[in-house]
Amino acid sequence: MNLKHYDELDLTEFWENSEYSAQNYIEEPLSDDLIASIEKEIGYKLPESYIELMRVQNGGLVTKTCFPTEEPVSSASEHIAITGIFGIGRNKTYALCGKLGSKFMIEDWGYPEIGVCICDCPSGGHDMVMLDYSKCGRNGEPEVVHVDQEDGYNKTFLAKDFKSFIHGLVSEDVYDTSAEDLKQDLQAIQKGSFSRILSEFFRVDADAGFESILRNLLTELAKEKRYFALHTDETSLLVYDVQFYLFSRNRAVTSEPAYLEAYPSMIAFSDGAISTKGYAPAYVKDWLEQRISEKKIVKNRSGRFEFADSYTKELLVKLDRYRF
Repeated sequence: MNLKHYDELDLTEFWENSEYSAQNYIEEPLSDDLIASIEKEIGYKLPESYIELMRVQNGGLVTKTCFPTEEPVSSASEHIAITGIFGIGRNKTYALCGKLGSKFMIEDWGYPEIGVCICDCPSGGHDMVMLDYSKCGRNGEPEVVHVDQEDGYNKTFLAKDFKSFIHGLVSEDVYDTSAEDLKQDLQAIQKGSFSRILSEFFRVDADAGFESILRNLLTELAKEKRYFALHTDETSLLVYDVQFYLFSRNRAVTSEPAYLEAYPSMIAFSDGAISTKGYAPAYVKDWLEQRISEKKIVKNRSGRFEFADSYTKELLVKLDRYRF
């Protein structure tokens, strides 16, 4: 394939070949009709260089995941990291109009309406790379920017256009601190303090051993992921369950919004050493709604939400393996 924008780039090693990428990112091959319909839906003309790259492969994880920055960002002092590039389509989770694509991040997460979310980042939604049409208009050539949700949606310029952004990506080996970060996370989980609210819950029922259980569970989570964060995997769902179980036994959960408001104080934004230092509200909301729809969380006679007796028994059996 003759490429106008990427003739000097070796695209044979650009994309990461993995089952996860195939299942969640890579959309069907492009057609002109699909491009037109997506552009109409999102309200922006997509850059020619982006469309050309998507004709090679329509979205996916990439092997070079870091882009140097001239100013510090919250995630690092000298670069930002991406996970994958959104494809042009609607079918895959991480496509422009997919379940967790550009439309979702703008409409549900509050990202600024400056253009199109084009790349997700390892933070699970707390920062994104966007095509920024602020200067060029909806039909012009957008700049590429990093937007940090944790820093009030602060915008950092990355590249003058999408082609320059792709050519500027470098391997994470240049900046990799993941081994040291994981070591520090595990030390905090194993030896550090929990939040005051969780510590209170542990003391109320000290014989149940939930402090030890949660340390062991979080240790397994961090080792599985190679970093400390809660997403939608089975281990993360179990951590959500434990937090709700402890909270609902010690506080009245009178509504879904009330619990979602209280949730961050336990681990996400803990006032102790053990904290993920952020979280994805949509993931917690989805977990809660799923447990309610499954009737695993029910209202008791006094109108408080709690786990159904049957699921409480199931949960405690699951947690037995962490009693060591």
